[in-house]
Amino acid sequence: MKRWSVFSCLALAMAVTAGCATLDTKQREWIFQPSDRAWGGMQMTDGMQDVWIDFQSTVTARAEKLHGLWMPAEQADAPVLLYLHGARWNVTGSAPRIRRMNEMGFSVLAVDYRGFGRSSAGLPSESTALEDAHAAWRWLADKAPRSDRYIFGHSLGGAIAIDLAAQVPDEKGTIVEGTFTNIAEVVSTFKWGWLPISGLITQRFESAQKVAHIGSPLLVVHGSDDRLILPSLGRKLYEAAQEPKRFVIVEGGTHHNTNDLGQDQYREALADLFKLRLPGGGDSGAQQTASVPTQHI
Repeated sequence: MKRWSVFSCLALAMAVTAGCATLDTKQREWIFQPSDRAWGGMQMTDGMQDVWIDFQSTVTARAEKLHGLWMPAEQADAPVLLYLHGARWNVTGSAPRIRRMNEMGFSVLAVDYRGFGRSSAGLPSESTALEDAHAAWRWLADKAPRSDRYIFGHSLGGAIAIDLAAQVPDEKGTIVEGTFTNIAEVVSTFKWGWLPISGLITQRFESAQKVAHIGSPLLVVHGSDDRLILPSLGRKLYEAAQEPKRFVIVEGGTHHNTNDLGQDQYREALADLFKLRLPGGGDSGAQQTASVPTQHI
């Protein structure tokens, strides 16, 4: 997905439609790009189980339903991971990342926000997406009450993950990849970022303000060649967080392939920062440290 296709109209439209009743709606459409399309085909989800999460929304005052994919680990006592996807791609399109995190030893729950996939219809917003994440977090607590629970977010999902982690008291750790400080700073990196539109942004996702309130270890991963969300935003987010934390740059990683290219770096960081015993056991993290060119700050 090109940078222009994601936020192409955001700044320009806000500049010319200030005061228009549709401004917030347009921002939500451009930022989330909700889709019910099964990206890549259903065969990608082989080995994953459909789950449904019902809850009463305080935002919409309606009964809502989330669709998710559950991929249990082989080990009964495995840690569990809530996977929060980014814009446009629903859980089916996120299946390769879900599978890779499962191969690292997690039981993984990935959910679609309202407006995505088979979840309840409706245009997502910052507040509804966070409410959806909370509903999924409660489902995980019921599913695996004795397991350590982690939060993972990619891109826009990283902002939702940080918001969730800053509010819940029981996460064991948080992982974000290819994410940002806030929407206004993302817009400022574009060639027309000089436009004074920050005050018009309603869906702000102020992750840099919230990240300091996370009380668990934080892993921030970014691809060096990410042109959609610049690595400098990931670094700035990392710098705003409290210890313990770790920043990993995956050389050659883009917004879409960092999770794949950085598998060894992920494993080393998970073992070191979260003290996780990875499949294969032993000192897998320590063995990889010398051979993997990981950047830590």
